[in-house]
Amino acid sequence: MVDRAGKPATVSARVATETDLDAVAETFGLAFEDDPVWNWAFRVSEHGPEPLRRAWRFVVSSTLDYGWVWLTDGCASASLWIPPGKPELKQEDEEPFGALLEEQLGADAARVLDTFERFDRAHPHDRGHHYYLSLLATHPDQAGRGIGIGLLADNLARIDAEGAAAFLESSNPANDHRYERLGFSRCGEFELGEDGPVVTQMWRDPR
Repeated sequence: MVDRAGKPATVSARVATETDLDAVAETFGLAFEDDPVWNWAFRVSEHGPEPLRRAWRFVVSSTLDYGWVWLTDGCASASLWIPPGKPELKQEDEEPFGALLEEQLGADAARVLDTFERFDRAHPHDRGHHYYLSLLATHPDQAGRGIGIGLLADNLARIDAEGAAAFLESSNPANDHRYERLGFSRCGEFELGEDGPVVTQMWRDPR
């Protein structure tokens, strides 16, 4: 999430459809170009932003039928949640995803795949019924207005109504306090390979 605002904005959120794929991928791609984790993993300075955008489009497409990709008006902000018991990437999409990364990044695809594997190994799979916030981002043109945190608050209200917990990894320490204001608490951390950054894990019990 890239919002600088301290308070959530009131947003109108809806579930994304196939026609929203390009807009959602653009918002995710642009928002994460400078992210400490994903800029590092995708070597954006070397490969440019397109591999990052195409990767997020693939992931969103794979999970769209879960019904938990959300966006605000004009796709100013978007979120991707993985519901309880669902994989972040369907098994039949794993090989094509690897092929896409190799096509876009060459040998650096291994770096990205290792990053995803470290995320999966560190995930609290046995902690119980919870929604997993895989991606949350605001289009840079709309940053600082509280739209992203407003979308998160909207999503959490829906999750609370189900009596479920929520989990996320914070890829940017600058956003940790925003998550904490909505009830998340730090529950762990893990390191990425080579000179990679540390990722903070955060958990929220249902309200």
